[in-house]
Amino acid sequence: MASVAVAGEEIARFEANLDRAIGEVFSTMMGVPCALAEGSGGGDPDRGKISAVVGLAGALSGSLVLHSGSAGAMRIAERMTGMAPDGVDALVRDAIGEVGNMVAGAWKGFDPKLASGCLLSTPTVVAGDSYELFSQRAPIRIERRYRFEDFGLSVTIFCEFAA
Repeated sequence: MASVAVAGEEIARFEANLDRAIGEVFSTMMGVPCALAEGSGGGDPDRGKISAVVGLAGALSGSLVLHSGSAGAMRIAERMTGMAPDGVDALVRDAIGEVGNMVAGAWKGFDPKLASGCLLSTPTVVAGDSYELFSQRAPIRIERRYRFEDFGLSVTIFCEFAA
């Protein structure tokens, strides 16, 4: 894949679309506001717990990764289903995967070029106490931290434009 320089305005648009996608998904699916965390550390989740990875292909090649701590992930699952999980179980993993998928879909849907020209993979969910996700070839990297209720989460997009 060829790398193309990305203008600051384009990155800013991607960030604004991500903020909008997060707000809409949390408001619609969970009935709670979720907004950009203030300050650099305000929304940093317990990153070693659970992540949903959604692949991007077509106009963009890369991934959107939603990271959450276990308590936040369990609260997301409870808000979505009305059932309080006892731990990070199949229900929680499914909920985090679905939220990652909905955020990725809403994010790309706000950009006319991406709406029709970028495909999403089925989410992959990774859970545990010690893991790191990274991309070696991603000239575009966007990381945003959010808060809902008393929980933090982050979304990272690693991608490049297709040739």
